[in-house]
Amino acid sequence: MKLVSWNINGIRAVANKNALDWIKDANIDFVGFQEIKAKEDQIPKIAYELGFSNISINSATRPGYSGVMSLAKFDSQNFKSQFYDDDQGRVLEHIYKNIHIFNIYFPNGQQGDDKLAYKMDFYAKFLDYIKNLINQGKSVIFCGDVNTAHKEIDLTHPKANSNSSGFLPCERAWIDEVINAGFVDTFRYINGDIEQKYSWWSYKMKAREKNVGWRIDYFFISQNLLDKLKNAFILSEIYGSDHCPVGIEIDI
Repeated sequence: MKLVSWNINGIRAVANKNALDWIKDANIDFVGFQEIKAKEDQIPKIAYELGFSNISINSATRPGYSGVMSLAKFDSQNFKSQFYDDDQGRVLEHIYKNIHIFNIYFPNGQQGDDKLAYKMDFYAKFLDYIKNLINQGKSVIFCGDVNTAHKEIDLTHPKANSNSSGFLPCERAWIDEVINAGFVDTFRYINGDIEQKYSWWSYKMKAREKNVGWRIDYFFISQNLLDKLKNAFILSEIYGSDHCPVGIEIDI
């Protein structure tokens, strides 16, 4: 199966750019969109014409903000967040066989101490939740915009951003915790220390043209799925958002 995650930064804006059309012919089995910024009745028609039979949406209460949407070609049980009071539309959880697949738009901590505290609390509750699933004998795949670059290799200017949310020691340490708990950063596992591979670029200063970016979008899998992982990739040639899609191929 091919699974893809993409922060589309507004599903209506992306649809207006015809930037979803590539998905029809890409032989994808699951797509997790983040930041759809739309209520269910505002989702463009094209999103329902991409060839997926199982579609679920979790919109934020606040209009034009956040929101996640998942499209799958397989049947699953679909839930909104079971670990957090999710009025911001950040989480969709899908149960397929013995595997819990998460599509998550993780909080951004850039707008002050309160936002950072919220982000770190969300991080902690989510990690506790998936560790508990592993303790129950489940498998886990989670994807989405994690809003943190893990290592210096994961952004163009690490020293200049060492005091910026998205590359703070506490945020990076949480990814260390995720890995220490037995979850695998699939892109690094498959591709090693390949450099200058990013998934987000600022709209300013021609950052994408210059490839001045951050790798903040991920697929993590639990250790018990590692022997099934076949590939992990970043689709930097796909435009339409300030993020590009990331994905994996996995034999599930």
